[in-house]
Amino acid sequence: MDVFRRLKPYYWAERKSLMASIACLICATALGLVYPNMLRILIDDVIRPQQFEMVPALSLTVVGVVFLKGCLQFLHGFFGGRLGNRVAFRLRNASYEKLQTLSFQYYDTARTGDLMSRLTADLEAIRNFIGFGFAQILNMFLMVGFGAAMMMSISWQLTLMTMVTIPLLALTALRFEKLIHPAFREMRQAMSNLTTAVQENITGVRTVKSFARESHEIDKFSVRSEAYKQNQIGASNLWGRYFPIMELLASLCVVILLVLGGRMVIQGSLTLGELVAFFSMIWYIIGPMWGLGFHINNYTQSKASGERLIELFNHYVHVKDAEAAIVLGDNKLKGHVRFENVTFHYADKTPAVRNIEINAPAGSVIGLLGGTGSGKSTIIQLLMRAYNTQEGTISIDGMDIRNLELESLRSQIATVFQETFLFSCSIRDNIAYGVKEVTMDDIIRAAKLAKAHDFIMELPEGYGTIVGERGMGLSGGQKQRIAIARALIKNPRILILDDATSAVDMETEHEIQAGFQEVMAGRTTFIIAHRISSLRHADEILVLQGGEIVQRGKHEELSRIPGPYQDTYNIQYADRPDRNAGLDSRKEVAP
Repeated sequence: MDVFRRLKPYYWAERKSLMASIACLICATALGLVYPNMLRILIDDVIRPQQFEMVPALSLTVVGVVFLKGCLQFLHGFFGGRLGNRVAFRLRNASYEKLQTLSFQYYDTARTGDLMSRLTADLEAIRNFIGFGFAQILNMFLMVGFGAAMMMSISWQLTLMTMVTIPLLALTALRFEKLIHPAFREMRQAMSNLTTAVQENITGVRTVKSFARESHEIDKFSVRSEAYKQNQIGASNLWGRYFPIMELLASLCVVILLVLGGRMVIQGSLTLGELVAFFSMIWYIIGPMWGLGFHINNYTQSKASGERLIELFNHYVHVKDAEAAIVLGDNKLKGHVRFENVTFHYADKTPAVRNIEINAPAGSVIGLLGGTGSGKSTIIQLLMRAYNTQEGTISIDGMDIRNLELESLRSQIATVFQETFLFSCSIRDNIAYGVKEVTMDDIIRAAKLAKAHDFIMELPEGYGTIVGERGMGLSGGQKQRIAIARALIKNPRILILDDATSAVDMETEHEIQAGFQEVMAGRTTFIIAHRISSLRHADEILVLQGGEIVQRGKHEELSRIPGPYQDTYNIQYADRPDRNAGLDSRKEVAP
């Protein structure tokens, strides 16, 4: 029960509903004992002495008991349902809130399908158990207790002899629970793997079809489906082995009762009515025992689900606010960024960046150039505090970013990622996503600066057009321009462009860069780009290799010094007779 003890904060606030549900169930169970007594009275006091004038009173009593018991069972279902739904509501919100607070480091290895399984199937299992399962288990013990007490009041000797197999039944049930719990835990994991396979296939369906890998995906799904099937079969085998044994032990109680009880009736030590009542009450014990496997099943499933939720709740948050974190005002930052001897490595990997030194005065433009894996994006993610540095410090206006409140820090930074993500909502809402209060004029202005306004107005609903999941229905360049507008409307002190114009043509890139001039004024800007033209007007260009800065300076300096920058410059402009003249003639404007 340690799992449910740790989940107590989520259901104890609804303890009134829990107690009301249990109380109604106890009363309904107690009223059920009226039926065996009515049978005893009917046989011993009405039928045998032929006192039939008592039949109307007995009938009315039974009708009243049935009505009252039905009302109590309705109230039990009402309070139990409300309890389960409210607990699931709290757990669902807490799980989602936890997912929002977890750092990038968690999502580097997390699987979407597994997380979806925890927020759906696992939550449903806990909802069912807390809402109804716990009360049903308690009711099972009450039924056994009430039934045994009533039977003892009739004949304690027959009661003890009838219940001789109950300890064996209890031991078998406990053995079954010990084996079935790991089986259900493995089943949950197998379902998580299966869900992940489906989610990844749907998300990457274009890639799958482009590479004609449908058969491979079918095989992969079949393997995981087979694993889930084998887990199901394993659990069924446990049921097949233990449930017949439990049913046999329970049925032996009835056999003993009929043999010994019938003999006592013949001998006159027990009336026929008492035997019939005894036979009815024995089901108060056998019934719960037959259902013991179901209750164990329900309990173990919810326990396994609770363990997975607690694992999520207890997962360490690597990046979080300091105790006395500084909250930045809207205009507090100037944007002077410094990296001082910064070194960082991902889990179980060699350092991604080493000994990084950057001094970016407020309003300056810093360009980052380098091959794949050189550390460009890592530098940007460290600035956003997606990860904490292992060595060195990153400061803004002299303040260590580890001392700044995360939300206020990131509210001062706007990022346009190379891989554009759009939400399944209107273009208007996608552009306004990063700000709480915004006017339509602000949205249109940002879209015009990003050179997105014209194509948006050509869409059927203009800014109200709903884009498909992940922006499906728009070209790569259109999605990227919407993402640029989303960053610009934020009015940030620090602007990050992670290869922001990679999906647009050269002409559109030139137009967007021209629009950047206005929004970059007075803002510190970091540009990751593969095109020299995008970095040419940066105040300082940093060339990275293997996580280290190997060259730094302005375009004019670096293009004349042998090294990686000059090599990239020569490759990109090798087909121009006069490369410098070619660059000047375009009058390109870098973001």
